[in-house]
Amino acid sequence: MLQEQLRGTGVALVTPFTTQGAIDWTGLERLIDHVIGGGVDYVVTLGTTGETPTLSSEEKLDLIKFTFEKVNKRVPVVVGVGDYNTQDVVKRLETCPLDEAAAVLSVAPYYSKPTQEGIFQHYKAIAAASPKPVILYNVPARTGRNMTADTTIRLANEVSNIIAMKEASGDMVQCMQIIRDKPEGFLVISGDDAVAMPQIACGMDGVISVAANFFAKDMSAMVKASLQGNFEAARRHHYKMLQAFDLMFAENNPAGIKAFLHAAGLMENTFRLPVVPVTDGLYGQIKGFVSKY
Repeated sequence: MLQEQLRGTGVALVTPFTTQGAIDWTGLERLIDHVIGGGVDYVVTLGTTGETPTLSSEEKLDLIKFTFEKVNKRVPVVVGVGDYNTQDVVKRLETCPLDEAAAVLSVAPYYSKPTQEGIFQHYKAIAAASPKPVILYNVPARTGRNMTADTTIRLANEVSNIIAMKEASGDMVQCMQIIRDKPEGFLVISGDDAVAMPQIACGMDGVISVAANFFAKDMSAMVKASLQGNFEAARRHHYKMLQAFDLMFAENNPAGIKAFLHAAGLMENTFRLPVVPVTDGLYGQIKGFVSKY
């Protein structure tokens, strides 16, 4: 049942801020309604796209509770709980309000660049402590260390509480190796909007998307068509968004997606350092795209 719920389009929610830098709760509620109305299958709170490293412990707890309240069981909620300090993640899993969560998304340990055995033991400890199923998250461009296909398959086979992988390495061969060798029922989820369609064609189970914050309808329709094998329809949605993918990630995530949302009037174009808004030139291109879209 859970694997079916998480097969499709998930959205890694941004965290709107007011011009004074506080969390914009009204803007977040508006965003949640926008993505659910657009047809996403589930939402992810406290991902990197939500500027989680800049949030206090109290704000993280408030965001989890607020998201549960405003989603109101309309779609499943996945909660991001990750760090490079394994014991800190374990402690947070013991105290986070996860009763209403469908699963936990945990990024591979970053900065310290552990070996593959270190990554394996990190996730084994997290899975043992987690009251909810765990989704692995490989994003070497941010963490500084790739989690290999062998490590992913080892975790999938040996740790029963690990049910899925969000794979954002950008390495199509590695992705296909995971798809080929994974145990039955283990989900492989794209973490790269621009290649989600071809990755689903290779056998992935959907996407956890940044772009779906703005393109909820088109991303959801593209993923649904791809999963049904209707690639003629999927390509129409994909190419409609292709330029936007380039603009969105040209300088920084989440600066790019927030520029789209601001241009559409959904929230302020406000961040917490070290993230800053996109340059004026890029914002002008994004605004032009939004006006035509």
